[in-house]
Amino acid sequence: MDTMKVAVAGGTGVVGARTVDALRKAGHEAVVLSRSAGTDLLAAAHDTGEAHRLARALDGCAAVVDVTSVTTMGGAASTRFFEAVTTALLTAERAAGVKHHVALSIVGAAAAPYAYYAGKAAQERLVMASGDGWSLLRATQFHEFASQLAARSRGRVKAVPAVRSQPVAAAEVGARLAELATGEPIGLSRDLGGPKVEDMPTLVRRYLAATGSQARVFAVPLPGRWGRALRDGTLLPGPDAQLGTTTFDDYLATVARRDS
Repeated sequence: MDTMKVAVAGGTGVVGARTVDALRKAGHEAVVLSRSAGTDLLAAAHDTGEAHRLARALDGCAAVVDVTSVTTMGGAASTRFFEAVTTALLTAERAAGVKHHVALSIVGAAAAPYAYYAGKAAQERLVMASGDGWSLLRATQFHEFASQLAARSRGRVKAVPAVRSQPVAAAEVGARLAELATGEPIGLSRDLGGPKVEDMPTLVRRYLAATGSQARVFAVPLPGRWGRALRDGTLLPGPDAQLGTTTFDDYLATVARRDS
């Protein structure tokens, strides 16, 4: 197998770090694109100098994996972020001669383009309109999403949206992204989900118990089309999805070992 050079935008995040690890374990060269590594993707969308710097960072890369994210639940802010970053990456890739763009999206983004998912839906549209050199993976929420929801409120009572989910291990998503990046562009990949449909408030309760927290969790059904999509299975993977094997219990076991 030939060694490939692959850039990972957002390569220090939850799934980005796993993607970088999977690439390097397979013998490939992984280039991390993040502000901490000296690359500002948002600035590259508006500043010519930063855009040139980004293109130089992609020199010699066969593929770019975009696993960037933004901390917001607002649809407008999410859309602005993903449109800017996706456009900056695609433009820099053309300038650098990169032939393959791999993007990570979320199962249900196209069907429920609301709140944070509005930005992911916009990202999907830009990638799909960019030509034929792309692969797009839609994955379900990661196991870590339960801990992120738990951390949003610091009190002993936590309100968690009522969500039906099929959470997947971030490492399994990273491995699939690395596999896609080192192959030929395939367009829309099969959905990737976890092994079991779960109730998100219950997962948060289990996470809190595993970490010794006595906080109470209340399920909150969100209103409108967005809330209905969270509850009715819109965010679950399709019948032909690829399913990971790491369960939420497996994830909790690693959390308990880490925090013990």
